[in-house]
Order: sequence, then structure tokens, then C-alpha cells
Amino acid sequence: MTKVKTRDRILNTSLSLFNSLGEPNVTTLLISDELDISPGNLYYHFRSKGDIVEELFIAFEAEMQDLLAVPEDVDISLDQQSFFLHLLFEAVARYRFLYQDLVNVLSRYERLQARFKRVLKKKTRAFRSICESLRRQNMMQIEQDELDSLCEQLTLTACYWSAFDTLSHLDDRESVDPGRGVYQMMHLMVPYFATDVQEDAKLISRDYL
Repeated sequence: MTKVKTRDRILNTSLSLFNSLGEPNVTTLLISDELDISPGNLYYHFRSKGDIVEELFIAFEAEMQDLLAVPEDVDISLDQQSFFLHLLFEAVARYRFLYQDLVNVLSRYERLQARFKRVLKKKTRAFRSICESLRRQNMMQIEQDELDSLCEQLTLTACYWSAFDTLSHLDDRESVDPGRGVYQMMHLMVPYFATDVQEDAKLISRDYL
């Protein structure tokens, strides 16, 4: 059995604590206590909690870069679109501490602000590529100004759904279900689907509840 390196254990434990307690409520002392290591051992790997947050953000950023690289010239099916949304909300759930207190986190870690904005722009471009693919296939009927608004709304929902979902389940902060986010996103798009596609979209979305 491969032994997990201390550095990776610190990152994994920090991520779990940030997600369950909220990043502002977690100290390096709490992290070291949870790991049963000395604070000095933790500081050997990371000089501060900010360094841990930045390292986790790098992992989040890399995951998003891969996921949001949606080709602009391929035909995307409804199943592929819903699976994309599922993967997106799974990634958000893994790093939900970023989203649950987004403004506060980014205000304290200024180096992450521009990078997170780039992630948001990539999300909007990914949604646009998906919608334009569906429109080319006559599966979606939408005007350009409506498309712009819809893509912004999808980005907004993807960004703040985690915080809303957490507020809805304050009695169980571990109750994270990516399917609830997929369902909401699908139904934002349903009114713009062609009539013969709408029922299929509704059926697919129900599978995620």
C-alpha cells in the first residue's frame, strides 16, 4: 500500500476542513491537530494557510481548464451536455469552500482574483459553445441577445449554486448533491429548446434528482 506523502495529506485534510467548516474558520493549528502532526512539520511544507489555499486553487484551476475546453466545432448531444454539467458541479463540490464564501476568500487572497475571473470567462465560453452547437443542430431556438443573457445566467448559477445549496442544507453541510445543480441548469435552458427536445431535456434532468 502506497503511503501518502505528508504534503498531500496536508492538502487533502485542509480541503476537507475548508469545505466542512469554511476556510475562514480553519487555522493551521487545527489542520496540524487533525493530521496529528506538529505545526512545525506543517510549516516545513507550507509557510502559511494562504500557501495551502493557493495550492488547492492551482489544482482546482487545472481541473477547470481541462473540463471547460469545450470544442467549438462538434455536435453536442443532450446527454453530453448534461454529463458536462454533472462533471462541472462535481468539481465545484470538491472545491466548494471557494464558492461558499467567494467574495470573502478572493478579497483576502488577491492573487487569486484575476485567475478566478479567467475561470468564469472560460465557463461562459464553454456554455456558449454548447448552446451554439445545440442551435446549429436545430435543437435550440434562441436569438443572439437571448443567448448572451442565457450564458451569463448559466455562469451565475454555476458560480453561486453551491452557496445557495449549502444555505438550504445548513443542518447537514456534507449534503452536497451535484445533481440538484444539474437539474436547475437544465431547466434554465428548457424554454429555449425546440418543442420536440424539451421533454427529453426534462426527463434527463429528472435523472439527476
